[in-house]
Amino acid sequence: MTISRRLGLAALPFALLVAACSSSGASTAPSAAAPTEAPPAASEAPSAAAADATIALADTSLGSVIVAADGKTLYLFTPDEGGTPTCYDDCATAWPPLLVDDATAAAAGEGLDASKLTTVERTDGGLQVVYNGWPLYFFASDTAAGDVTGQGVGEKWFVVGPDGAAVSS
Repeated sequence: MTISRRLGLAALPFALLVAACSSSGASTAPSAAAPTEAPPAASEAPSAAAADATIALADTSLGSVIVAADGKTLYLFTPDEGGTPTCYDDCATAWPPLLVDDATAAAAGEGLDASKLTTVERTDGGLQVVYNGWPLYFFASDTAAGDVTGQGVGEKWFVVGPDGAAVSS
């Protein structure tokens, strides 16, 4: 097998993941076939309501960004503008939402404005944490605290700065 063919095959799962999470305005993944394997570290990504949904600031290679209590980077999805989650099904497998059992479980750490912290009910029954009007998500391929590998994926996924806006660089 040639090197270029091996590289092409290795990139296929990532390309499918990007396609599943970058459809415009759709609330579910597009009809393209999903990868047959879960993205790396998907089993480590939060999939149930978090016991400690305190969000905090951490320094990363992209500057100070919002992270969960365990230090994992949180992202916003630009189709969620207006505060309504649009990432479900395969998309939510790759980008698990930060969920809480009830609205009182969410807390803003030092340097964050608690008045910007809310929750929103998802159509799949979960209660998702929202900061500055943006529902917050993890990226399943971020394996360690401070990883920012989801930055810019599909030109729709961005880390969140202290002001609650997308960090675009």
